[in-house]
Amino acid sequence: MNNEFSVAAHWAKGFDEAGLQQWAEDLRRQLPAPEISLGLVFMSPAFFPQAKQVLEILRVHARVPLLAGCSSQSLIAGGRELEDDSGLVLALHALPGAELTGVHFAQSQVEEANGPGYWHLETGVAPSATNGWLAFIDPFHLDAESWLRGWNEAYAPAPVFGGLASGVFADQTTQVYLNGEVFEEGGVAISVGGDVKLAGVISQGCTPIGDTWTLTRVEQNLIHQIGNRPAYAVLADTVNQLPTKEQRQARGNLFIGLVVNEYLEDFHRGDFLVRNLLGGDPQSGVLAVGALPRTGQTIQFQRRDAAAANEDMSELLQRAQPQLAGTTIYGGCLCCCNGRGKNLFGSPDHDAHMVQQQLGGIGLAGFFSNGEIGPVGDKSFLHGYTASLALFVKR
Repeated sequence: MNNEFSVAAHWAKGFDEAGLQQWAEDLRRQLPAPEISLGLVFMSPAFFPQAKQVLEILRVHARVPLLAGCSSQSLIAGGRELEDDSGLVLALHALPGAELTGVHFAQSQVEEANGPGYWHLETGVAPSATNGWLAFIDPFHLDAESWLRGWNEAYAPAPVFGGLASGVFADQTTQVYLNGEVFEEGGVAISVGGDVKLAGVISQGCTPIGDTWTLTRVEQNLIHQIGNRPAYAVLADTVNQLPTKEQRQARGNLFIGLVVNEYLEDFHRGDFLVRNLLGGDPQSGVLAVGALPRTGQTIQFQRRDAAAANEDMSELLQRAQPQLAGTTIYGGCLCCCNGRGKNLFGSPDHDAHMVQQQLGGIGLAGFFSNGEIGPVGDKSFLHGYTASLALFVKR
């Protein structure tokens, strides 16, 4: 799938030096733009032994000045989701007027970071010089939550999109790529500045249920009271007021949505950070959640299943269209949770196809991830069961 600014393709075979050279040259020829700005590459673990050679072939023969990506068992190219498919995906993007910087960082830096200035020095990128970041992270050797907290301090509200690599789970081995380098730990991030910015859609796969509420007593990750009532009772009432069919759908699929920006007049899909409901006690009325909510915060319970995920993705893409109208979409990167795809929707290509259908044929590449990164409000978060779509758009 390609437009005049980007092209993405899937190489389905194994390592073949001459074949890959030809393939990369042919892909480059499909793009009329005189200059490529960025290449994104995603490879299955079958390529681990030859990954360094592959990067060199793609850089030289597709003439890519900046190449980044990571490993994954399942890949995305155009409108196709290639689940458990070997091979690799390459996207070439021409981003006129973009100022791009690629950096690699390690867990030692995350531990050493002591405030926003640390990352400005380490990356050489000032907050005023970036419009957003695309990041690919090794989930086994880097604490992504801590890294993201520090990155938000340094660069928010510039958004971060991306995902956590997947690879050989038994060995806890993944790879992240920057130019000709293969790293088995840490992360890579691309700063997008100049005349190009990152826009996107973060679909957390949920539909809101019941009313919005205010948290009135909270202790760490335990919610004692919602609207001055026992939290468990409010959840039970919310579920009991659903139609019978929806009550069945909600069993085992309940989550909590936390509003990130309380200054909005009313709250819609996309305004909530969705987190796990870890458990509840009808006796004490307490709910335990996978987050640290605060007293006074607005919440709404959420249901997650295939129908909810389909509805969420569709509505968020539709809502993004007016904001993108009249601007040029140069291309995109889609990171989908390993729990989505055929496992969730029962048929292939769901998310990638919907993006192409609603945004027109954009050069799109990506992968299935162990966690997704994307903004909610003015900060970026780590998500689960999410589709994180980053779009390169004219600023």
